[in-house]
Amino acid sequence: MKYFEDIVVGERVAVGSHTFKADEIKAFAARFDPQPFHVDESAAESSHFGALCASGWHSAVVWMRLMVDARHRMMEAARARGEPVAAMGPALGIRELKWLKPVYVDDTIDYASEVIEARVSESRPGVGLMSIHSTGINQHGETVLSFISTTFVERRPVTP
Repeated sequence: MKYFEDIVVGERVAVGSHTFKADEIKAFAARFDPQPFHVDESAAESSHFGALCASGWHSAVVWMRLMVDARHRMMEAARARGEPVAAMGPALGIRELKWLKPVYVDDTIDYASEVIEARVSESRPGVGLMSIHSTGINQHGETVLSFISTTFVERRPVTP
């Protein structure tokens, strides 16, 4: 990961993509969000969604998994080049979480995150705060998920 000083507002990272399948939609929902339109095709057909769709929480959790994987790949690539890797996290939370469109069976969602703010922490001088706007966009170009999160990022060590 980059040090705080190397972060550029406007930088965008493709996090990854995921295709939602019926079995995984139902399994996630049965455990965490057991509403009829997430677990039963017949009930979903008569709902306002018109078909089985993923829980919004499911779409957010997939972003988290893909983000962790993307960060690990970036860290390993930096280490392979002999570059130092800055510590990142924990996250301070999310805001403005919006589920804008349903995610249906066989939808492929492309996830990305863009840095929208970077500022030095007033209470912890060794770290900065990076805010990112993350989105999930389906194969039709429609945004299905949007939120902002803020995370601690290690500042470059001062060399005497």
